[in-house]
Amino acid sequence: MALVVIVTRDVAYRYRGFLASVMLEVAPAVYISPRMSPAVRGRVWDTLSDWYSAEPQGSIVVVWRDLNETGGVGIKTLGEPPKELVEVDGLWLVRRMV
Repeated sequence: MALVVIVTRDVAYRYRGFLASVMLEVAPAVYISPRMSPAVRGRVWDTLSDWYSAEPQGSIVVVWRDLNETGGVGIKTLGEPPKELVEVDGLWLVRRMV
């Protein structure tokens, strides 16, 4: 289980209620869960994805610790160009996939 952070921007109000029911809202539109299992994270992502496909507005970014990914961080996005972490000369950079 790992820390999961979800940041929303300009999404429908139901996202806020749903995320607040499974995570702690530490700042407006910023949700964290210090110990969310991959299975629960997957179900939360499936719900967000289904809602977003029905009403594509705003953006959602989910970040979690994943030792199998570059930099040890997993990233999923809805509504923004997808991003990935890349290592360039020893630096971790975020690349926007267009």
